[in-house]
Amino acid sequence: MSLATLLLLADGRLPSGGHAHSSGLEAQVAAGRVRTVEDLDRFLRGRLATSGLVSAAFAAASCASGAHQQLDAGLDARTPSPALRKASRAQGRALLRAGRAMWPVAAIGRDPHQPVALGALAAAAGLSPAETAVAAAYGTITGPASAAVRLLGLDPYAVHALLARLAPECDRTAALAAQRSGDPVDELPAAGAPLLDIGAEHHATWEVRLFAS
Repeated sequence: MSLATLLLLADGRLPSGGHAHSSGLEAQVAAGRVRTVEDLDRFLRGRLATSGLVSAAFAAASCASGAHQQLDAGLDARTPSPALRKASRAQGRALLRAGRAMWPVAAIGRDPHQPVALGALAAAAGLSPAETAVAAAYGTITGPASAAVRLLGLDPYAVHALLARLAPECDRTAALAAQRSGDPVDELPAAGAPLLDIGAEHHATWEVRLFAS
């Protein structure tokens, strides 16, 4: 295990475009569903249990098997929102560009979903599927947490205290995902969040917005 490599891959300062996405939070803020740190806590826990688990499982499987095309198709099937598919592929493309500047990444297509790209980068960097799952699960909560500070003006210390409280749940989600990394694509987690899908489609129609998704 290379802890420094794992930290590098999970670092929000990696130039992979993640700062431009709120992971659905902007639409939920506009709808009045997320206003406080307590609301954000519920939002992030929901993210971990649904898209966080799916993303971590697919990233771990991508690292373990290299079956990138099959995994990419599997994620497409689990992402009913065209806006979310577009956002995931945009982030995957940007992540690949950043990763290829650091490691010899295998060819996995031009616009892979972000978890598939993350798994390919992790494999090229010498990380294990379990470590990859941690990076993926961590990213599903830190991105919207950062967006919450910008969207709502929340106290950044309180938001990071929340992330610290969620760390054990993040580890549990990653462990569950890593255990599934050898499963056939059709048997990988498929937890969904319909309200986020609906919000993403609504958000995509806005003329003025702070985040791309």
